[in-house]
Amino acid sequence: MQTPNKLLLENKAWSEAMTGKQPDYFINMAKEQHPEFLWIGCSDSRVPVDTIVHAQPGEIFVHRNIANQVITTDFNGLSVLQYAINALKVKHVIVCGHYGCGGVEAALRQQRGDLAIANKWLTHIKEVYRLHQDELDNLQPERKLNKLIEWNVIEQVQRLAHTSIVQSAWKSGQKVSLRGWVYGLQDGLLNELIHIDATSPIHNIYQYAH
Repeated sequence: MQTPNKLLLENKAWSEAMTGKQPDYFINMAKEQHPEFLWIGCSDSRVPVDTIVHAQPGEIFVHRNIANQVITTDFNGLSVLQYAINALKVKHVIVCGHYGCGGVEAALRQQRGDLAIANKWLTHIKEVYRLHQDELDNLQPERKLNKLIEWNVIEQVQRLAHTSIVQSAWKSGQKVSLRGWVYGLQDGLLNELIHIDATSPIHNIYQYAH
């Protein structure tokens, strides 16, 4: 069983191992960050960002929440997006979902009375389901869940493209790409579902007047 003290001991061992290999590792790391990626992922503990793409600290700016949502009234998420694009000048924003997502699975069920706040968050996934209900209801349960997970990722990438933050960056000439990926818990592989950039068409009703 893991305990907080065990985590502290593992941290100490890791720190000592890193400085043993590179004495200036943490000194250099503390100076500044220049990540090229913003990763918007699920909070699920089975999807550790740096591990699954073999990235080093400092390479990926990360925001995680239940079911990798991009919600335009979520000031936490929007602040991360704005800072990543405007201050860090990231080149790629990746929304990564994963098969077997408990948040998406919960959105397919009736709402639980003891999870009032979580219910409000999952409502956004229920809306994605409603948009694709005719297709989804004709699928077997496991395929239905997987397909909704995919549609959810695609919807979040489209929401990113609809934000003033992204559109302003494109208008100013920043080459920011938006990508939607899905991760397989059973094989450890990532697959791309959608890619949008400044050349992609955005429906007129979502465009900002400048």
